Amino acid sequence: MRRIDRLWTDYPFFGARRIAATLRRDKVIVDRKTVGRLMGVMGLEAIYPKPRTSESHPEHRKYPYLLSGLTIDHPNQVWGADITYIPLRAGFAFLVAIIDWFSRYVVSWELSTTMDTDFCLRAAERAFETAHPRIFNTDQGSQFTSEAFTQLVLGTGSQMSMDGRGRCFDNIFTERLWRSVKYEEVYLKDYQEVLVARRGLEAYFPFYNDVRVHQALSYRTPAELHGVA
Repeated sequence: MRRIDRLWTDYPFFGARRIAATLRRDKVIVDRKTVGRLMGVMGLEAIYPKPRTSESHPEHRKYPYLLSGLTIDHPNQVWGADITYIPLRAGFAFLVAIIDWFSRYVVSWELSTTMDTDFCLRAAERAFETAHPRIFNTDQGSQFTSEAFTQLVLGTGSQMSMDGRGRCFDNIFTERLWRSVKYEEVYLKDYQEVLVARRGLEAYFPFYNDVRVHQALSYRTPAELHGVA
């Protein structure tokens, strides 16, 4: 699962067949079905139709995608939420982050050992203590389509937007965040347990927001562009 996670982080367009073939070239003997099963546990899918960390719920309401043709030109206009897999020495955890699409500022995050809705709700509740975006965009995972989550968002006056199937770049800013988090923190630290992972991420996100300059932001920090520096 660690090797699969690294490969998918580097090549998110790789599906189970290609990952299995690449692993076999590196002397890791594994078949496509096993890789596919493990990718399912980790919530990974090739970028077509799009990276998917959770399955949608057939009974949950899906909201329309509101970002087509939208110019994002100021903080707290659009927030995006997404979930990624975090490897541990013994097992794994899941990380949810809420990011401002204009500034790339990580507004809130939460870590969990299960893919329930509660940790996403906690992250959103903390985020809404700072501001209410005009639009809150997510994928169609069951955590985000749950009534508890959607009503929390709508109750702030924000509009709910959800990625449609086949939209490869709907959450590209968050996918770039995951790559930074994993290569600059997670893979380097090789967390042994959730408590250690939490402490590491508590140190990393202030660095990401307040210290790490971004080329795409003209070498400014997310905090500077977000207006909280």
